Amino acid sequence: MSQNKKSIYTLQFILLCMSSLLFSSSFNMIIPELPSYLSSLGGAEYKGLIISLFTLTAAISRPFSGKLTDKWGRVPVMAVGSVVCLICGFLYPILSSVSGFLLLRLVHGFSTGFKPTATSAYVADIIPQERWGEALGLHGLCFSIGGALGPALGGWVVNAYGIDVMFYGSSFLAFLSIVIVMNMKETLATKEKLHRSMFYIGRKDIIDVGALPAGIITFFSYTAYGLILTLIPDWSEHLGAQNKGIFFTAFTVASVLIRFGAGKVSDRHGRTNVILAGLVATAIALFVISEGTHINMLLAGAALYGMGTGILSPAISAWTIDLSNPEHRGKAVATMYISMEIGIGFGALLGGSYYSDHIMRIPQIFKIDILIILTGLLYLLYWKSRNTNKKMLK
Repeated sequence: MSQNKKSIYTLQFILLCMSSLLFSSSFNMIIPELPSYLSSLGGAEYKGLIISLFTLTAAISRPFSGKLTDKWGRVPVMAVGSVVCLICGFLYPILSSVSGFLLLRLVHGFSTGFKPTATSAYVADIIPQERWGEALGLHGLCFSIGGALGPALGGWVVNAYGIDVMFYGSSFLAFLSIVIVMNMKETLATKEKLHRSMFYIGRKDIIDVGALPAGIITFFSYTAYGLILTLIPDWSEHLGAQNKGIFFTAFTVASVLIRFGAGKVSDRHGRTNVILAGLVATAIALFVISEGTHINMLLAGAALYGMGTGILSPAISAWTIDLSNPEHRGKAVATMYISMEIGIGFGALLGGSYYSDHIMRIPQIFKIDILIILTGLLYLLYWKSRNTNKKMLK
């Protein structure tokens, strides 16, 4: 049987997906409740920082996690990300001041700065190149399921037991993720012992220039996610939703359903063609969300946004690896995630600053972001016209 026909459902891949589902559930379950929690602490004016601070440290840590992934190993870097989630969940109820909360958001960002970087490199190690899109789509599906279950579970726990129990539940899910990761086989062939030189980051360690086109598209597309994480909890409540996580559940279910085929399509018909379709779907979703005056319209927009992200995520991830050197996969993936965090942080900061607790400004903000998405689409068309004869466009 040829390599590309072998099943990708190995024990390693299944464990990786389970770990990512739990990790995603851990940090996502608290997000919808954080805006109101910060308001209860007296920090309503800082809502835009909830996501921005998180993404700031995630972005800063990417060059380090990329280098450590390529030298120290995939497994220990994944474990570090989950350990950060475990610790932060226990500290939120203790550091119950505005400054303490904002400090924790900074620290919590290291979790996504580490684990997804090593995870993507791990997938590329164990899956044949011809099926990277499919495998990353399936892995992203599990990550998205965590993104759907987490907010819904968090809202239920808060209503039934209080917000402190929700934070402790987040830590417990992170602990389960760590248990799985520590039982996974390392895939880095030339693993080195951890030493101080690994934490020295030069200019060449920060960005993989070859993967930069994928990073630029990632930035433009993920500004919308920053807006959604910051504004949708309040907008959902304004429209009458009892559970603030319902939007996240709807968009994640749609994302999960589309991922089944999106990764395979990018393997067969080209990454950039699929990415163009995802950008169009995302722009349409933002328009529907901005026009919604009823919870059903909001959920329709959530489903469309889920389709957009479900199309984009595996295609961009696979495109990043296509553009990378095998010896620097960690750095290439880190470049993509740095762009993601900057995009999310920019969207969150822009949205939170303009919003300033004036609820009717939210639709205007989403319309502005449509222009940002279309700018990314124009860049991709320009890049594609300059590179139509390259192998990466197959």
